[in-house]
Amino acid sequence: MQFSLFNTLTRSTDVFVPIEPGKVSFYACGPTVYHYAHIGNLRTYIFEDVLRRALEHFGFTVQHVMNITDVGHLESDADAGDDKMALASKREHKSPWEIARFYEEEFFKDCEKLQILKPSLVCRATEHVAEMQEMVKTLEEKGFTYTVDGNVYYRIAKFPEYAKLSRRNLEELLEGARVEIDPRKEDPRDFVLWFSQSKFPNQIMKWESPWGVGFPGWHIECSAMASKYLGERIDIHAGGVDHISVHHTNEIAQAEGCFEHQWVNYWMHGEFLVVDKGKMAKSAGNFLTLQVLIDEGYDPLHYRYLCLGAHYRSQLFFSLEALAGAKNAFEALKNRVISWKLSPQKGNNPEKVSLYGNRFWQALANDLDMPIALAVLWEMAKDQTLGDEEKLRLMRDFDKVLGLGVDNFARPTLPQNLYDLVLKREQARADKDWQLADTLRQELVAQGIQLKDTPSGTDWYYVY
Repeated sequence: MQFSLFNTLTRSTDVFVPIEPGKVSFYACGPTVYHYAHIGNLRTYIFEDVLRRALEHFGFTVQHVMNITDVGHLESDADAGDDKMALASKREHKSPWEIARFYEEEFFKDCEKLQILKPSLVCRATEHVAEMQEMVKTLEEKGFTYTVDGNVYYRIAKFPEYAKLSRRNLEELLEGARVEIDPRKEDPRDFVLWFSQSKFPNQIMKWESPWGVGFPGWHIECSAMASKYLGERIDIHAGGVDHISVHHTNEIAQAEGCFEHQWVNYWMHGEFLVVDKGKMAKSAGNFLTLQVLIDEGYDPLHYRYLCLGAHYRSQLFFSLEALAGAKNAFEALKNRVISWKLSPQKGNNPEKVSLYGNRFWQALANDLDMPIALAVLWEMAKDQTLGDEEKLRLMRDFDKVLGLGVDNFARPTLPQNLYDLVLKREQARADKDWQLADTLRQELVAQGIQLKDTPSGTDWYYVY
């Protein structure tokens, strides 16, 4: 089965062929740890988790590297504004280092709740400043930079393929650069590799450098860390669509300026989560955290299921109504799985089992088409020609990429009043009082409890 992915660089769905057979080098842009991750951020990490899980299912060994941006990310991608870490430090009256560690831990707690696999390697920007300076020196030696007042700038005119990822023309780039023009720049479109002079001279996080005491630009961080751990040629680089036109474009300019050949073969980007006021963003003040959803009574996996229902390259319109629908679907699936686990029927339909498996994985092999995969899953779940054991076996296989925790699905604990009804019904059955037993069953169904009688007693699960 060929595995194909949409490549932003080629604007086409291409068969995936790794640089080294059987192995995948995969870099994902991680969080800027100055605040809690919002659920729009987390949608991107769920997409990347599905990508990694799918690659592993198809037999690849994945080296997954993610950075932690704990310095140098200014408010604007166009080298303007304050460092986000400094802003958080002022907001919370803590050092930037304390801010970074706290929100890094909170980010990975959210990932764990969403069953997002931890990367093979996590690298912090503040621990790789030396590698960033070495890359800047290499660019300097090759004539890609110029220095003014201790700020080192990348001269994009030196890199003719600068717009090959974004496919924006130079006039569009110039219009974007005019928002806040740095008078030190030869060209407004140039970007900063190293800041020794910024309009915020009291920044705490600074390092010695050949160009003066300062801090790295945001874009150099990923180029330096990705190449340190994955080399000069990388299979996949992923992130959000907002990274295409500036951050990832600048990463390519830096890395390929150094290496003098194509750096990344497949660029992949997840679309926005959209709320009523537009794209979710912390800077706009319209962001929701995972904890807000939990406080509203939702399980984090309800949100994961919602994200799985939309293709990663399609915008996902978020509302509590949509989340409630995802919750109902997830809980219905969960209860079906629980019912399959309770004294499962074996079944004898291997051809259909194989057919459902092939259709599910074919959907995943076609650029991670999760909506089609979920449709196949539900068709399988409702197929009365399959035995419970066959369905459960398929579901466990599918969950390798769904990440819903099927093996953790278990019979819920009932409130005492409902448990008493179950016991009363069991006694009615023992007394062969079928009318009372049926009445008690209907009473439990009205409370959202479905029963399943087994040789070892009565089991139950919630109905949504």
